[in-house]
Amino acid sequence: MVGTVPAYDDQNAFAKILRGELPCFKVYEDARTFAFLDIMPRVPGHTLVIPKAPARGILDISADDLAEVARTAKTIAIAAMKAFDAEGIIVQQFSEAASGQVVFHLHMHVMPMKSGVDLLPPQSRKEDAAVLDNHAARLIAALGG
Repeated sequence: MVGTVPAYDDQNAFAKILRGELPCFKVYEDARTFAFLDIMPRVPGHTLVIPKAPARGILDISADDLAEVARTAKTIAIAAMKAFDAEGIIVQQFSEAASGQVVFHLHMHVMPMKSGVDLLPPQSRKEDAAVLDNHAARLIAALGG
């Protein structure tokens, strides 16, 4: 499909998370965005920020909804710096399969980084639930929750 964006599929995993049909490690929610831990984190604290609006990627999201996702990503980035004693942040967004997108609901990856600590390969290891619970609690505390 060169030049066109496929239709949004409301059966994707993140849409199911938004509807409460799949569990997640939620760290933040407001009227237009939702943030939760990646269950296959590339680094400790790897968080996904998604819009509540149905959008496949950056090519079909409204500018206003994208701006809200970016605002929430910044909020999470600041909290992650504190919660994980990070020295920097990576924020990534992939749109469509050729870019590496796996779940077709727009999401920004927020990853707190420390010098000398490499990212794990994408989707390489599912983290233990107890570790994710701890990471979620640390982020929520850093968010003032």
